[in-house]
Amino acid sequence: MVTDVQQACFEAGIKFGSLYHQFAGTPVSPRSARSLERAMAEAIENQPYCESVVVRIDDDAVREAIDHENGYTELTGRLMEVEMRVGYADTSVQTRMEMEDGYPLMKLVDVADGDADADGDANASDE
Repeated sequence: MVTDVQQACFEAGIKFGSLYHQFAGTPVSPRSARSLERAMAEAIENQPYCESVVVRIDDDAVREAIDHENGYTELTGRLMEVEMRVGYADTSVQTRMEMEDGYPLMKLVDVADGDADADGDANASDE
């Protein structure tokens, strides 16, 4: 049987995959970055169990990536930071995207299981 912690981690992965693969390649400029950040966060926050999404697009990195006179580049993982919180049952999962060897990887930052005590024992007694 799948645990609540496993399901919460799965849900976080689904949200990150959806966010990245839905928006990678979107035209972005420093002028459009804030509206794109909001659109990305709001789109993913619609999904079940998603509690919060923060997307930050680095304007300086976007400017550096523009290599033609049209004033925009394509959104990639190296141009943004993403943090997400997903809640499932009594579990809260914190995630973020980090660049590793030039590749954007989604990482688990913290998993808090409301059914566990301070030692991590599920269903432990507080006696």
